Amino acid sequence: MNPNAEFYPKQGRVILHIDMNAFYCSVHEAVEPEKYRGKPVAVAGSVELRRGIIVTSSYPARAKGVKTGMQVREGLKLCPELIVIQPDFHLYRRFSRRFMEIAGGYTPLLEAMSIDECFLDITGSKQFGSPLEIAEEIQEKIRRDLQLPCSIGVAPNKLLAKIASDMKKPNGLTVLRLRDVPKLLWDKPCDMLYGVGKKTAEKLAKLGIPTIGHLARADVQKLTAEFGVLGVWLRRAAQGVDDSPVNPVREASKSIGHTTTLPMDFTEPDDIRRVFLNLADQTTRRMRRQGLVTSTISITIRDPNMKTITRACTLDMPTESFDEVYKEACRLFEKHWPAGKPVRLLGITLAHLQAKAEAAFQLDLFDYEQQPKKEQLNEAMDRIRDKFGESAILTAGMLGEDPSALIRNHKVRGTSLQMDHLRPGAKREEDD
Repeated sequence: MNPNAEFYPKQGRVILHIDMNAFYCSVHEAVEPEKYRGKPVAVAGSVELRRGIIVTSSYPARAKGVKTGMQVREGLKLCPELIVIQPDFHLYRRFSRRFMEIAGGYTPLLEAMSIDECFLDITGSKQFGSPLEIAEEIQEKIRRDLQLPCSIGVAPNKLLAKIASDMKKPNGLTVLRLRDVPKLLWDKPCDMLYGVGKKTAEKLAKLGIPTIGHLARADVQKLTAEFGVLGVWLRRAAQGVDDSPVNPVREASKSIGHTTTLPMDFTEPDDIRRVFLNLADQTTRRMRRQGLVTSTISITIRDPNMKTITRACTLDMPTESFDEVYKEACRLFEKHWPAGKPVRLLGITLAHLQAKAEAAFQLDLFDYEQQPKKEQLNEAMDRIRDKFGESAILTAGMLGEDPSALIRNHKVRGTSLQMDHLRPGAKREEDD
């Protein structure tokens, strides 16, 4: 009998949640410790214009009040010595892959949630030690091999593991058992629950449910009347119950999108069309890499006052071509946004994705003749850009000074939720 079996439940699971601490800043500190270690640092875009938004900040910067979502100039007012760095997503993806390789050495049941966090189901990993020993060993390997701090939550399910990893930062290791929930969580506000946002918490408070404990004891019928099936989940979550599995299968994306914040208000149609051209180019390129086509195109528009709208259309036939996506994005913009009204952010999202091999194409005679030519052109362009870089082939309309022209530069553009670098068969950027 395995001597570690006594540390594992006879029924049930043991789940770890690994959360990298201030990941982007920590990566820069690991690479150049002499410049950044122990100093207030923030990662943000448009550094030179002081208008960029802070994506994340180091713990010394947070101690001075510098927060995610704050404008760079606000951060510099609070902390004049703040070191502001432009993002390097090429670097972040390299470190993301490496820390997940360390974690994945203890179980094949690893589910990546974003570039800097993952769940592990270690129920079947007794040969590596007790759950606490495994968590400590993973934390130490990430610190030793990558020079990065992380917090780890150990719990019987994903919900509690996620909450546990948030309890001690940086470098925390927290065990949260089901029997601990009433004592440790029930006096906390509802939005401390993983999956419960600020608006839901406000709605609960108006119903006389201000804390997790109140939610755990709330009337199910009352919750269901207000929230539908979500009401049942809310009550179970407040009790610490979560049956969702750790899913190691990296499925094809449910949607693929890009947004770009503009350095100034855009009002001219030519400028806006150029942004959409770049966004359409890169979203469709990512989609084709996964062998997918889209049936739904949506755009996101934000004005200088941060008011945001999204508008979408469904195509008669699925597509993989950037020119069709670009055309629909422009049409949606012109239909739903008044001419001359300033724009500060634009985005394109492709949804209702399906495998190209399984998609049904109903082509008329003209399309039937043109479709193979389009596909051959897309394939040829993709091969050239795979070999020589994203800027090897551009249309004149893509060139410009706004940030949308940078989305082909994978070093400086990306998002914590973009998981393409972890999908099977993804090209290793270390080899670029």
